[in-house]
Amino acid sequence: MMKYRTRLAAAAGSFATAGIIATTGTMAAAAAPLPAGSAVRGAETFQIMTTSASGPASVIASGVFTAAGTDQENQKAGTSKFTFPGGTVSVKHSPGTGKQTVNPKTCLVTINLHGTYKYTGGTGAYSGITGGGTYKLSILGLAARSGGKCDPNKAPLAIHQVINATGTARL
Repeated sequence: MMKYRTRLAAAAGSFATAGIIATTGTMAAAAAPLPAGSAVRGAETFQIMTTSASGPASVIASGVFTAAGTDQENQKAGTSKFTFPGGTVSVKHSPGTGKQTVNPKTCLVTINLHGTYKYTGGTGAYSGITGGGTYKLSILGLAARSGGKCDPNKAPLAIHQVINATGTARL
């Protein structure tokens, strides 16, 4: 079962393994600029969504900074790179634990995972970012069939993935 989740996760390309995570290109949004020389620490949330088995996911950040952009996942390394108009934020995340099911008759895949993350660096407006937090990943997918059975080696027919991450950030 873990092998199936990993393959679906890699195909979805997410923040978690949760890689498991459609919008291409950077969405337009402005990061709230910080006054020069001032460090700000506070709550930061991210919502990451995708309906695509490939390509970057859409991400919206709010809290210490607010911006919209894309999330490019590296499933094998357990990392994500958020690209915003003002720079990038690099994240390392745990593989996630939780429940997953595959209905062998309908090929409906349900995955609910949770884990932790920490910032590993940033560029531009996010240079020097530190902190981290927890995430919850929810995936609902429809696996492809082959020979009348669900086939984890084929790209899913449909996928909906949402990741909600909450924590702190210091810039």
